[in-house]
Amino acid sequence: MNFCSHCGHTVRFAIPRGDDRPRYLCDECGTIHYQNPRIVAGTLPVSGSRVLLCRRAIAPRKGYWTLPAGYMENAETTVEAAARETLEEACAEVTVHGLYTLINLPHINQVYMMFRADLVGGFDAGPESLEVALFEEHEIPWDELAFPTIERTLRYFYRDRLEGDFPLHISDITAEDRERYFGSA
Repeated sequence: MNFCSHCGHTVRFAIPRGDDRPRYLCDECGTIHYQNPRIVAGTLPVSGSRVLLCRRAIAPRKGYWTLPAGYMENAETTVEAAARETLEEACAEVTVHGLYTLINLPHINQVYMMFRADLVGGFDAGPESLEVALFEEHEIPWDELAFPTIERTLRYFYRDRLEGDFPLHISDITAEDRERYFGSA
């Protein structure tokens, strides 16, 4: 950030009085520009024993498979965001159940909130998807999943399905975890 979005003057990066971390500060109007993590909300849509996945038509990770998810918008709840993203990416309506995975990615300022959901009716590729398909566990393209958050959510799901219990899973993915997933290139 170079300029204040409030008054247009140059900002500096420093720790404001009474705070504990650096922020962008405008000395002209006194505005402190707080930057907060982005929430990614999505669903784990299930139909019988199959899970709905979308092949991404956009960067990042174009061509890789993912669960329908995306950034939460202002003025919507996390459940509304998850259902909206599922409708946008997979043209699918879902009945959303409880929060299933909450995964922190502090190195990229994101928090993933994935909800278990039942697929209601049909589906089709939305504008952000090349294709959409239902997969049995043995058919999941594990080596073609877009993000470690998606792999982690799916692995929890298949493990929990054996037990018939789907507790909330809270975890972190670090920069080192991400590097192991994507490689150093």
